[in-house]
Amino acid sequence: MNAYKTANGIPEGMMSCHTGRVEGYMIEGHVPSADIRRLLGERPNAVGLSVPGMPFGSPGMGPESEREAFDVFLIRKDGTTEVFASYPAA
Repeated sequence: MNAYKTANGIPEGMMSCHTGRVEGYMIEGHVPSADIRRLLGERPNAVGLSVPGMPFGSPGMGPESEREAFDVFLIRKDGTTEVFASYPAA
């Protein structure tokens, strides 16, 4: 699976537990649906989004009311990343 992720532009440090493709963008990890909708609306020239690891309180990882802080990263086609969205601890 890691070979598939690498071949589709996901850098090793951005890899997580789940991988998907939505309208040509890679979605890696527990990315909130609002961020996927934003990505599809803005259509940046990018590989996709990632939430590395499995942060507690991210979608599907426990109650949001007890979440740990986490960032959603935009993966650029050159392999660089930038914070796309931040979620504070609750």
